[in-house]
Amino acid sequence: MKKIFGKLAACAFACVLLASSAHADQVQVAVAANFAGTIEKIGAVFKAKTGHELLISRGSTGKFYAQIKNGAPFEVFFSADDEAPAKLEQEGQAVTGTRFTYAVGRLVLWSPKPDVVDDKGTILKKGDFQRLSIANPKLAPYGRAAEETMKTLGLYEKLEAKFVIGENIGQAYQFVGTGNADLGFVALSQVFEEGKIKQGSGWIVPILFHKPIRQDAVLLNPGKEKAAARALLEFMKSDAAKEIILAAGYTL
Repeated sequence: MKKIFGKLAACAFACVLLASSAHADQVQVAVAANFAGTIEKIGAVFKAKTGHELLISRGSTGKFYAQIKNGAPFEVFFSADDEAPAKLEQEGQAVTGTRFTYAVGRLVLWSPKPDVVDDKGTILKKGDFQRLSIANPKLAPYGRAAEETMKTLGLYEKLEAKFVIGENIGQAYQFVGTGNADLGFVALSQVFEEGKIKQGSGWIVPILFHKPIRQDAVLLNPGKEKAAARALLEFMKSDAAKEIILAAGYTL
């Protein structure tokens, strides 16, 4: 009898696993470059809890907006601003009522070398460097924030000739990391770990120096009928997701 019961229990457990995997799905996600590493961590927890897998494409917010307008099959969009998702909603490319702010980004002036950037960004005024990396302000919200910061400081025209412009914040970070720029304006999330800048030196730009980098997510039309896509957006509001977002250097 015990053997029979054991076999029945094993069969029942196997059926549960099969049912879970049968309902597991994939979600096509467009993610702003600054949030790509964070969404990967969230995606791992999301998959463990639901079985759903994220297929992540990373890039600039501006390019994703254009691609979505031209019919790209993304189902969820994690933007680096709140403007692109709002436009997509207004233009009928996204599902009304699903847009929300999932994180507020922070900008940092960063060098991979210690003692180059102090905690007030004094090096910008001194100008004793050759190249300054920023993301393209026309495509990337973090690039716009960098531009606004330099204008607030009255240094934009003085520094413009030193710019090395990346297509997105990921490329701006790469330019600094590979030595193609001496320092650069990057997302705090790219250099932040365990409550501090993990390498080199940096100045976390005060939020009053630029417009808030409110990062919105929205359900796109191709994901309208997909339960996994809606489940992802709901999971982003959970304590588990918020903990990962805060640990990455964002605010909520």
